[in-house]
Amino acid sequence: MAKKVAVLVVNPVNGAGLFQYLEAFFENGIPFRTFAIADTTNIKTNSGISIQTDDVVANLKKKEDEYDALVFACGDAIPQFKDNVDKQYNQDMLSTFKDFDNKNKIIIGHCGAALLLDGLGIGKGKKVALHPYIKSMVTGAVATDDGYVIDGNLYTAQSENTIPALIPHLIETLK
Repeated sequence: MAKKVAVLVVNPVNGAGLFQYLEAFFENGIPFRTFAIADTTNIKTNSGISIQTDDVVANLKKKEDEYDALVFACGDAIPQFKDNVDKQYNQDMLSTFKDFDNKNKIIIGHCGAALLLDGLGIGKGKKVALHPYIKSMVTGAVATDDGYVIDGNLYTAQSENTIPALIPHLIETLK
């Protein structure tokens, strides 16, 4: 039986990355639900396209037992987080990452995801792929130049352009 996936969607999200995950899950019969990291399920891509998610991150808190994996669909995540760090939805996102990691659930992300994981201590000592512009900001994880990296429960891709190389490994693990 396929594993169930919770997909965290920042606002605005990089649609190119998000849709690669969702399409791969849909085409391979992997059940998923999308959760906006926002106060509302109505979000946009960073190119302005409106998207309706299934729910908000506040309603995912403490429900990690219902899911086998967590995807962080990046977009303008780092500047948005910096500008909205005090918002409850960002605090809910951070605690959700920790809850999934504490249960050794699969955590998937690209671009700036590894920086958030590093900041939470989740990536400590693990190899990660992340956007080259933020590589020097990672202190506890082992930042690589690889297109994608799988290290323990962490599956990371450098950017939306390297997600396609990671997808077959995700599908194999999640099916």
